[in-house]
Parts: sequence; structure tokens; C-alpha cells
Amino acid sequence: MTHFGFLSTYPPTRCGLATFTEALASELATDGVRAPIIVRALDVRDSGPNPAVVGRVPTTTELIARDRVSMRTAVRALDGCDVAIVQHEYGIYGGPDGDEIIPLLRSLATPAIVVLHTVLSEPTPHQRAVLETVCKLAATVVVMTDNAREILNRSYNVKPSKVHVIPHGVPVPRATSVTKRTGSKRILTWGLISPGKGLEWGIRAIAGLRDTVPPIEYVIAGQTHPKVLAHDGERYREALQQLITDLSLGAIVTLDDRYRDATELAELVAGADVVLLPYDSRDQATSGVLIEAVAAGVPVVATGFPHAVELLGRGAGVIARHQDPESMAAAIRTILGAEGAAEQMHQAGLRDTHDFSWPRVADHYRAIAHRMVRVAA
Repeated sequence: MTHFGFLSTYPPTRCGLATFTEALASELATDGVRAPIIVRALDVRDSGPNPAVVGRVPTTTELIARDRVSMRTAVRALDGCDVAIVQHEYGIYGGPDGDEIIPLLRSLATPAIVVLHTVLSEPTPHQRAVLETVCKLAATVVVMTDNAREILNRSYNVKPSKVHVIPHGVPVPRATSVTKRTGSKRILTWGLISPGKGLEWGIRAIAGLRDTVPPIEYVIAGQTHPKVLAHDGERYREALQQLITDLSLGAIVTLDDRYRDATELAELVAGADVVLLPYDSRDQATSGVLIEAVAAGVPVVATGFPHAVELLGRGAGVIARHQDPESMAAAIRTILGAEGAAEQMHQAGLRDTHDFSWPRVADHYRAIAHRMVRVAA
């Protein structure tokens, strides 16, 4: 069996990459003889508890930004595996645009699968140089959408034969006990809260739906992103709460900062009538929240970031204009008001994400890793 190592943020850190890596590592560990090696990327050293993978404690070390000693330790740890799976995002490694990942990859003897979570269509010169170098040093590059592959092939100097598309995984559907509401429809946004999520536009869209029959409620569920909390505290959340008050929406809009485990989150999503993703970004290549909403069969209204355009174009939701509450409100009205629209989107979502479960996604990584190990032998 292939012995995997992972370099990424990782629980107890709470962010999308940490959740992604935990899910993939857990799935790849289910048939392995040896527990995976986890190298956890951090801004500063953490004395918190080590994570666990499917009930087994992996070998865990830390890569601390701007710390050369921890970089050497991380390289030694990853060189103890057959294949390293490295998550790439500009903001999780030290240096400008996370360029401290480059000397680590250059020092690594183990072949690496680099998973790109952001592929910018208009990068700065330094961002372009970082991504091209990272891809050059990788044995295999993984993106999660066809759009990301097209941008990479069109706009970056990256060998096309290296690039593979493997979708973002979703949990295997589980039975949920949901109490259906009577007399109201629930609009849901969930995930870590930070500026750029466009939540102010979502709140303004709800203000334009006061006259909807049946009435609606809007739930924004999620804690503030830990990096935002460390630098700015709860300033963004407080601004959102003030906007809710100013628009007299306190009775129908709720900011819910409770942490939910996987079961509780599944129940929350299953109980939604529409998921709203009013993100400001026009470059977001991958959204775990988007793919999980579509996989749950919940109709989605999202702004036109690349992953949403690609996935919702098959019928699972509606694209709204960026920073345009009227467009978002109109899309929500379409889903809730047009006869059969929600059911058609429900069926389209289940169809389009049929092969996106974590076990199937992990099989793709296993197959690539097996070929890499065979070539290296």
C-alpha cells in the first residue's frame, strides 16, 4: 500500500483546506498499513492537540512560517513517505504569496502531488512565478474543475501532461432527521466568515424579499475565519449585524456562529430550501460549500465565480451578478416561485455530483500515486 504524506493546514485549524485534507487523508488511510504523515502549516507554533485520522493518530509535525528549522523537519517527515500530497493556496505558507513553499519542494526527494485550490486568471507577476515554479517542482498537478485546467493551460507555463482534474470530494450522503418548517422558506449561507464572502449583498437581497409568500428566513451559519479573527477581531461580523439592524431585518436574518460537527451541518443543509453564495471573488476556482450544497440536492444561487459557472450551468442552480442584491433576489424568487424549479435543480444536483463522494475521489488519488511510485521504482 502507498504510504501518503500531507502538507496543508489541518485540524484543529478551521479552514477549507484543513477540512479538505482531513477528509482525503481519512479516506486514503482506510486501507493503508501505516498511518499517514501530516505536516501542518501554521503561522506560529501550536501546542494544541494532535489530529486523528479515522481513529488513528498520524505522524504529525508542523511547518512554521519563516522558520527554517521546521522546514527541514517537514522535509524529513515527508521524505519518509512514498508520495506527498501538497495543498497549494497563496495564503497558507510564509513569504510573499506563500513563496516559502518553493525551497521546501526543491528539497523534497519524495514525488509530490500538488493540489491547486486557487488558479488566478489575472495573477500578479510574482503570483504567476510562484505558481509556475510550484507546478514545475511537482510530479503531478491536480485541479478540481475543467475551468481551472483551461486557465492553467492557457495562461501559465505549465506542462499540460502534468495536470489532472479530480473533483472536490463530498461526504457520503447520510440519513438526516430534518423537521420541515411550515409557513416559511429557509435561505442558507454557511462556512467561515470573512470579508469577500459578499454577505452584505446577500443580506441586502433578503431585504428585497420581504413580500415573499410564503415568508423567508435567512441563516448565515459559521464562525469568523481564524486569520480574520486574529487580525481584525469580529469587525466584519459586527458590521453585518449592524446592517441587519439598519435594514430592520432582525426578525428574518440570523447570524449563527455556533460550530457544527459533520452530522449537525448535514442536518442544517438538508433543511435549507436555497443555498446563497454571494461571493465577491471572480476567480474562485473551487468552493467546498458549493459542491456540498449541490451534492445535497439543495438549489443554489451563486455569483459567477468559475466553479459556480461550471457546476450550476448544468441545472443545479442559478447564477446571479456580483455585488447585485436585486439579481440575487430575483434568482431566489425564481427558485421558490416557479413551479417545479426547485425539484428540477434538486435532481440535477444529485446527478451532477454522483461521482464526487470522498471514497471515489480518493480512488483517483490512489491511482495517480500508484503510477508515480511505479515510475520512480
